[in-house]
Amino acid sequence: MMAQPLPLSGKAALVTGASRGIGAAIARELALRGASVMVTYRSSPQAAAQLVESITSGGGQAQATMADSAHRSDVVDSVQATVDAFGGLDILVNNAAVGGLYLLADLSDDDIEQFLSVNVRAMMLATREALTVMPPGGRIINIGSVNADRTPIPGGSVYAATKAAMAGFTRGLARELAPRGITVNNIQPGPVDTDLNPATGPQAGMMLNAMALDRFGTVDEIADFVAFLADERSGYITGASLTIDGGFAA
Repeated sequence: MMAQPLPLSGKAALVTGASRGIGAAIARELALRGASVMVTYRSSPQAAAQLVESITSGGGQAQATMADSAHRSDVVDSVQATVDAFGGLDILVNNAAVGGLYLLADLSDDDIEQFLSVNVRAMMLATREALTVMPPGGRIINIGSVNADRTPIPGGSVYAATKAAMAGFTRGLARELAPRGITVNNIQPGPVDTDLNPATGPQAGMMLNAMALDRFGTVDEIADFVAFLADERSGYITGASLTIDGGFAA
């Protein structure tokens, strides 16, 4: 009996901000399912190189390119780098983000601009550029946050606003792209155990108290969700903000 092709075989994917954490897990999972994956990084070339090595040594296809999502030219160039490397772009995962808890009164104009440029503008620019080459059946997957719907800890106002913008962008763009057969969805993770937000960190107890399940999520759980949305089996899902949060927003 002939082996069945992997579900994402022949697909090219771009995952932004993927040198570590959720982004790296997404890149690994997409590659495991057959996609050729371009990952972007800003300040962690060694981590990005190690990720690419781990994928290619296992038989997958991956490359990395430096891109600061705060810079328009870097965002545009990362899309072109994917097309140059793999001959097209079928799956865009807008994952790059800045976060943290900061009271609005303590944020400078530049701080606010950083949140907006990385979390919102870069998503829009990457998506607009990707749409110049993305074929029917393409997938745009935004990595938002449950904080768009619930922000129980002081200091999350600006971050939550940017993630709420992602949800609104997803809904509107789904209407625009439906005639092209391209779906657009927004995943909203709750607390996930990463080096930037460890399950043993100083805010962990407060977050666990706000959840139905008594644990943080894992990066692999988020990656599995993304991979499903990248698959042809998810073709009837678009314009959705899908929460995966252990009951954080319940």
